[in-house]
Amino acid sequence: MAAKIEKTTIIGDVLDIAPETAPLFMSIGMHCLGCPASRGETVEEACAVHGVDADAFLEQVNKFIEASEEAGL
Repeated sequence: MAAKIEKTTIIGDVLDIAPETAPLFMSIGMHCLGCPASRGETVEEACAVHGVDADAFLEQVNKFIEASEEAGL
């Protein structure tokens, strides 16, 4: 079953659970995924900082994770 990422999920946890999502975060302008500050933000906080709709981004992330798991990645 696919991991469910929510607004309150810490980005570091998302990357630990599904490192393949890194390009999605980079696509919204979050280029320093390795820095402690960005890894400690929630998905909602990162979206707010980068002017991205959190609900739409979460839908994209969760669909991506689900598709990756179905493909066996």
